[in-house]
Amino acid sequence: MDPGVEKDSRQMEVVDLESGRPNDAATVERQDSLFREAVRAEHAGASDWDEQDSWGRTMRLAFQCVGILYGDIGTSPLYVYSSTFEHGIEHTDDVVGVLSLIIYSFLLFTVIKIVFIALHANDHGDGGTFALYTLISRHAKVSLIPNHQAEDELISGYSNIGKPSATLRKAHWLKQLLETSKSAKISLFLLTILAIAMVISDAVLTPPISVLSAVGGLREKAPHLTTDQIVWITVAILVVLFAVQRYGTDKVGYSFAPIILLWLFLIGAIGLYNLIKHDISVLRAFNPKYIINYFHRNKKEGWVSLGAILLCFTGSEALFANLGYFSIRSIQLSFSFVLLPSVLLTYIGQAAFLTKNPMHVANTFFAATPISLFWPTFIMAIAASIIGSQAMISCTFATVSHLQSLSCFPRVKIFHTSKRFPGQLYIPGVNFLLCAAACIITVSFKTTAIIGKAHEICVILVMIITTLLMTIVMLLVWKINSLWIAFFFVIFTSTEVVYLSSVLYKFPHGPYVPVAMSVVLMVVMIVWHYVHVKRYKYEVEHTTSTDKVKEMLESHDLKRVPGVALFYTELVQGIPPIFPHLIEKIPTIHAVLVFISIKHLPVPHVDIPERFIFRQVEVRDYKVYRCVARYGYRDSLEEAKDFVVILLESLQHYIRDVNLYTSDEPQYISCHSSRNHSFSREKPSGRHAVHAEDMLTPIESFSEITVISNCGSNRLPQFKTSKMNMEELVKIEQEQLIIEKEMEKSVVYILGETEVVARPHSSLLKKIVVNYIYSFLRKNFVQGQKILFIPHRQLLKVGISYEI
Repeated sequence: MDPGVEKDSRQMEVVDLESGRPNDAATVERQDSLFREAVRAEHAGASDWDEQDSWGRTMRLAFQCVGILYGDIGTSPLYVYSSTFEHGIEHTDDVVGVLSLIIYSFLLFTVIKIVFIALHANDHGDGGTFALYTLISRHAKVSLIPNHQAEDELISGYSNIGKPSATLRKAHWLKQLLETSKSAKISLFLLTILAIAMVISDAVLTPPISVLSAVGGLREKAPHLTTDQIVWITVAILVVLFAVQRYGTDKVGYSFAPIILLWLFLIGAIGLYNLIKHDISVLRAFNPKYIINYFHRNKKEGWVSLGAILLCFTGSEALFANLGYFSIRSIQLSFSFVLLPSVLLTYIGQAAFLTKNPMHVANTFFAATPISLFWPTFIMAIAASIIGSQAMISCTFATVSHLQSLSCFPRVKIFHTSKRFPGQLYIPGVNFLLCAAACIITVSFKTTAIIGKAHEICVILVMIITTLLMTIVMLLVWKINSLWIAFFFVIFTSTEVVYLSSVLYKFPHGPYVPVAMSVVLMVVMIVWHYVHVKRYKYEVEHTTSTDKVKEMLESHDLKRVPGVALFYTELVQGIPPIFPHLIEKIPTIHAVLVFISIKHLPVPHVDIPERFIFRQVEVRDYKVYRCVARYGYRDSLEEAKDFVVILLESLQHYIRDVNLYTSDEPQYISCHSSRNHSFSREKPSGRHAVHAEDMLTPIESFSEITVISNCGSNRLPQFKTSKMNMEELVKIEQEQLIIEKEMEKSVVYILGETEVVARPHSSLLKKIVVNYIYSFLRKNFVQGQKILFIPHRQLLKVGISYEI
């Protein structure tokens, strides 16, 4: 609980085991999501956390984020002017006009929009398009997979206050629209995956343009080098860059911040030197009238050049997406006092140099570098371009991992390269494809001007989609004044659309490449998600009834074998249709059977004490349970052995609680058993009490315990003091002991090998999508048992075919 915050007067009483009366000494704090959100909102103005927002910690984070977040945006001066003046400088005043556009574009899109607005829309430290989508998903049921459960909203960190206030009509209207309109859900989903596809395409283009720009500086000292030689040197550096990804960045990551910090100070100092030496009058570019003069003088050519000018804020999307664990204040401080002056001084100094030396526009950065500083600057440029590329590569690995949690991407093997930093990932297949694509782009395009044109559309499309999603967040989550929302939407959408029109005009000359890559990625994501949703709905429609399960379990032909069986299914409720298929083929059941559903929630993390929810399946004597294991999109799955230990310890807690508590009325969902008992040996943060009758229904019930706040009801969770005797307590202990002994005998993992085909009378398009594209993806990507780390010797696969 936050220090200095008064305890909520609404508390849950605990009944004394011996007397059956409320125990005043055992009062438990109420910390439901509404209370936590109110506390957070009340203290947000002062500080988020006292420890995190201390100045010492803020300054350390400000230093560290320089190396992680600013590599890409800090290397943009290497190629912006050369891309803008591709055909040379016709009038020196054009340099001032372009500088004015760079200054105000950078201030508007990067500083105001990203650093001072969008960063506040982070999802518990995660930023980017995916985080915006998950933030929206927690306030409106926009998922296309019908697996939402009310108890998911009880997860700490879900931060969903519930229904918007009746007075906030716009927020309520938008929530209703998103939840009831299938086209709205699909549109939001498509926008999100389009932005994600563009970010991945950006990760293909950033290494070539950054490294090629840096390596191109060699021509200042070795003018005899040909374009092809520069290209192959770049390819060699790229191959090394992607080859070392498997080792992670934790061993060298500590050096990123000093290198980028030194790079920013160096280019800022060179910019100041050029400004003083060549033409201090370029400072008049801060007057926006030179933008008007530039367009009046160049007309169509000036409008077309906007696409290259937007490269000055490339890296802004990576800054937002790689927000990570840095505080907002630390980013704003380091950006305002380190990156912003350094980058602006660099652009201003280059403009001053070009007014006197317009013939050097093709290699502005290195031509403007003093001779005595050339080699240090060249080495630092190579290092900074590699670090900037590394940020985009790491962002891609994290994005693919997040996509899998949305069931939008085929299964791929993910390695964690650091025990200290669980967010550092390595995906071999994705790394190989990125490397191949980056090398092909470099060899094919050869120059930064053409690669820059391809890069432009990634930057501007992600910016536009961010604006659209931010507008939804403002309406639905922040619920701020409509005038501010309209102002934000109109200003940024109108300007970004102008930049987009300039980029689309040059579509045949480069932008088609990332668009083609994004289309391929979107087809993969849409097909995988479409079939997943159809398969899930098929299983929901064909779930095995309770009576059918009871009949199977009581059948005389059914044999019991020792051990524990973990039956993996995607259904969060009901018994999957593959279970009776298994019993029909092999009429055998283990002593303990647990149906497990791995479910990813739209939150970054789910604490282990909140991970599992259980329900016992009739008949009780057969020890058959259902379990939902909940993970955040940044959580990694445990090794099979560790998972089983945690799961069965949690199951033992559930068995104890379900027998200790009773109620004569219909039972509702509660996360009590998993929430209040730490089977990871960690102390839970607190007990959550909810108005069960308001949120949950008996049909959705998982646990048989109801935890109710005394402010909402007079009913309390009662121990079975009048019914329970010592024999029953011993029986509970024996049942827990049986679970432990059966686990020691053997653990078998049962996995469904589901073949999905289109129905015979389906359309030709659906048959192509399901029977060919999805089938190809499924056969050529990692199988489920490898993702779940299941030992091959303990695996049992059950084949079945679904017609969707």
